[in-house]
Amino acid sequence: MNSTTGSGGMPMHTKMLIGFLIGTLAGLAANFFVADAGWLNGLITYVTDPIGQLFLRLLFMLVIPLVFSALVLGVVEIGDPASLGRIGLKTLVWILAVTAVAVLIGLVAVNVFQPGRGIDPVVAQSLLAASSDRATEIANAREGVSGIQILLDIVPRNPVDAAARGDLIAIMFFALMFGIAATALRTPGTRSFVAAVQGVYDICLKLIGWVIALAPYAVAALLFSITARLGVDVLVQLARFVGTVIAALGVHFFIVIPILLWIFGRMTPLAFFRGAQPALLTAFSTSSSSATLPTTLKVTVENLGVQPRVARFVCTLGATANMNGTALFEGITVLFLAQFFGIELGMGQQGLVLVLCILGGIGAAGVPGGSLPVIAMILVMFGIPPEGIGLILGVDRLLDMCRTVVNIGGDMAGSVVIGRSEPAEAPDPALDAALAETHTDPV
Repeated sequence: MNSTTGSGGMPMHTKMLIGFLIGTLAGLAANFFVADAGWLNGLITYVTDPIGQLFLRLLFMLVIPLVFSALVLGVVEIGDPASLGRIGLKTLVWILAVTAVAVLIGLVAVNVFQPGRGIDPVVAQSLLAASSDRATEIANAREGVSGIQILLDIVPRNPVDAAARGDLIAIMFFALMFGIAATALRTPGTRSFVAAVQGVYDICLKLIGWVIALAPYAVAALLFSITARLGVDVLVQLARFVGTVIAALGVHFFIVIPILLWIFGRMTPLAFFRGAQPALLTAFSTSSSSATLPTTLKVTVENLGVQPRVARFVCTLGATANMNGTALFEGITVLFLAQFFGIELGMGQQGLVLVLCILGGIGAAGVPGGSLPVIAMILVMFGIPPEGIGLILGVDRLLDMCRTVVNIGGDMAGSVVIGRSEPAEAPDPALDAALAETHTDPV
């Protein structure tokens, strides 16, 4: 049975879409008609929130073993250092180029629509007051974000501690080193180790299949909780900001990425979006690139036909480093708050914002709200009060859902483009034989 098809014959992405619509419409209706009812808060607190959080925990549970096993196998299957360097360079070029285009689109949009000008001061003060504690917490968190620290944190002092803290960049570095060393040695012991890692990866995929079966119900629960709490009031108050972000994300996702896929990936946009649906819906409902990674890998290989060795390498790195939507959002937010506080940023300063957002997108955590401390750091650099983040906290979750879709779409599109440019290479026969032992049919 295909992993994207339910036991009842209906495709899984269709079930997820139905859950998405039911959750969204029910949540909006609840917010409109019974927003102040005590039972609604109880329903969210004791039913829908726990269901959604359980689904997220199950996905996060698989991220660390999946990242480690996918990267080790990706490096080993790529084989020689020349091929690894070639794919790594292509991945880096893709990340930098596509992220730069995304941020540029965001900066153009915010200069054209000027969403930070004309906000009612009374509305602004009420928004700032409502989220002052959270905004102050985020502003203070900028102290732990610096370029040097991000660079040093790539190399973990203790890989086990890094795994416990969910530090994906450190785990990726550790896995890359393991994979490179295993490729260089090619001893019977390392082949047995790689076969065991293949077993871990296969087990993760099996568990993912079970977890994804819960996705339609979890998506409905997550969307109900978010829309029932958010409603439309705060969206109306910040309509220009929300509209600017969504419009810029839409241009990048529905115009730039399809053009790149058409030209460099030789894949029609329709085929891409049809195959990518399960991962995109998961990204929207979870707001987390890391939580979506298991689905991203599965969909990229099975639905989009990307070579596993390329998908494992590109998607796993992309879950942390390839944040097109996040970088775009950071650029718009910085200029939005500059406009709101009456701080003029010239072309040279906006160019620096572009560079900082590209680097910030790479360094941002792949979890809900992971970009906010980075935004606070950039705001301070330009003399913009970082507490101004409180203005957008009310709509951040919705925009986080939208930008995560763009992030995941960029990962999968990059895998398709890079995969099309790579020849199909046969693995080491001895390694192939070792891996085959892990794929014996169960009785």
